Amino acid sequence: MNTRVQELERIAAQYHLNDDVVDKFIEDLCQEYCCDWLATLVDPTHDVVELGYGEGVTVSRLGRLARRYTVVEGAPTLAQRVREEHPGLEVAEALFEDWAPAQPCDLLLALHVFEHVDDPVSLARHLRSWVAPGGEMVVIVPNRDSLHRRLGVAMGLQPTLDTLSPRDVLVGHQRVYDLPGLERDLAQAGFATVERRGFFAKALPNALMLDLGPEHIRGLNALAEELPASLCANIAVRVRPIG
Repeated sequence: MNTRVQELERIAAQYHLNDDVVDKFIEDLCQEYCCDWLATLVDPTHDVVELGYGEGVTVSRLGRLARRYTVVEGAPTLAQRVREEHPGLEVAEALFEDWAPAQPCDLLLALHVFEHVDDPVSLARHLRSWVAPGGEMVVIVPNRDSLHRRLGVAMGLQPTLDTLSPRDVLVGHQRVYDLPGLERDLAQAGFATVERRGFFAKALPNALMLDLGPEHIRGLNALAEELPASLCANIAVRVRPIG
């Protein structure tokens, strides 16, 4: 098992497969909210590829909407979980950098991926060949400029907006993007943005929201629709290959 796969297995064991992580319900509710938008992008004729399984929220919601749905997962334990929980889907157990679909897909979902990888521009160039003519890629990442990071700096809890928190380290984040930086990396890889969105009006870190009920988290997601994307906890772009 190579070093990168070992790191993915560590993240799987310490986070995704760990029922003692108390704030996962917040992230899961946010992903469920994002799926309302993502579902509008999936056509029954589409071939969809999703990078990573995570908690399986997206796959559970979108997997049955497409003609073909493939999950690319580098952690063997999570790849096995996909096979067990979603036997009708295709599973590619591989690192993103080492795999490519037999045929280009109509929709590529890179949800909370680019903050994890060693070389995001190189990966984006590799992914460009996965997308069929007229197809799209959706990218979602945590937002450097989010309200809760701004508050953390204002309170002296973190030195800069892009300081990685202990939670970032736990889940394997290597960077935190702002919207211009994300679009710059994707443009270098040959993608043009066709839509920008922000998700989750998050003013406090997860650790201070553990006593909130699901209705509060859903409300904060709905409130994000009224805010600039640059202030939300997560930023999303829908992009198409150039040329």
